[in-house]
Amino acid sequence: MPVTVLSFAKINLGLAIGPRRPDGFHDLRTVYQTIALHDQIRIEVQRGTGIEIHCKDPRVPTDSSNTCYRTVERTMATLRARGKVVIEIDKRLPVQGGLGGASGNAVAAMLALELALNKRLTGPERLRIAAEVGSDLPLFVIGGTVLGVSHGEEVYPLPELPSTPCVIVTPDVAVSTPKAFADWDEQFQAACHSEPALSGGESAVRAPRMTKGRTSKLTPTDPSDKIIEFGRVLSAWLSPQNKAKSGKGLSGVSASGRGRAENPLLDLVRTGIENDFEQVVFPQHPELVEVKRVLQKAGAIYASLSGSGSALYGLFATPAAAQKAAAKLSKSGFPAQATVTLTRRQYWRKFLVSDF
Repeated sequence: MPVTVLSFAKINLGLAIGPRRPDGFHDLRTVYQTIALHDQIRIEVQRGTGIEIHCKDPRVPTDSSNTCYRTVERTMATLRARGKVVIEIDKRLPVQGGLGGASGNAVAAMLALELALNKRLTGPERLRIAAEVGSDLPLFVIGGTVLGVSHGEEVYPLPELPSTPCVIVTPDVAVSTPKAFADWDEQFQAACHSEPALSGGESAVRAPRMTKGRTSKLTPTDPSDKIIEFGRVLSAWLSPQNKAKSGKGLSGVSASGRGRAENPLLDLVRTGIENDFEQVVFPQHPELVEVKRVLQKAGAIYASLSGSGSALYGLFATPAAAQKAAAKLSKSGFPAQATVTLTRRQYWRKFLVSDF
């Protein structure tokens, strides 16, 4: 019997890029947040063998390179199941947009397959399969607000945050994540070589993080410092000492020293977290800078690139403000949709697999 599920998107609430590791990955720190925009995945198990993928979007691969293929293949092996798996992808999210579309599809396919087979993976098995296929997959096994560490594949659920209005802008620009990382490496290597030697003859050879000074030029600092600082900001924001004495959850003093906003998700982004990818993606795609500026001008409390882009988002105080901003952006020629962030409970209920 066919099973149909929704495959939700994500945004990144801040993303700090650390040093490149010996395995080729970069250490990252980010807060993932699932949102209500979605694709749709249909799974059917038939007689026979193999995996078949159908999608009307020509940009979506239908061979073994598709992340859905890889999670389904591993799920069938882990569950020791037999049959021909047919996957239909109704693509509504942008390809290479920074919203985790392909990753969400893969996890949706895995979970839908469990339902179709009437067999269950354990929680650790789901996370293992997801991490084997890609760094952005495990967050979709959890949903809601999720801390991502290592190269993003190690995930931890954060406290539930209220659903928040947001606007997603999807310019017709494809940004390659591998290229964005390569550009980052090239920038910090150039910054390293331009730095004077340190005292004692030690040269600045560790991969630096580029920070913007008043001249808007990139200047090097150790990327490990940014990773540590991101963790400190998040830890301070989560700390019980920062809760209000009234006991109303996350409503105390913010990490920046200001009083907490009535919406803790908005308070989190007000701590100053940012997406490091903007430093290398924006120079390559100046039209994205304009989108962010328009979002801010339209009333976004916080606006940022999501992942490596090209999608950008803005968080708003009210649904009416988000709707108004989306309409304004669309009239200006920027494809935009008003939506909301999803709590973990909403994510699973709408995902149609809330019995997991």
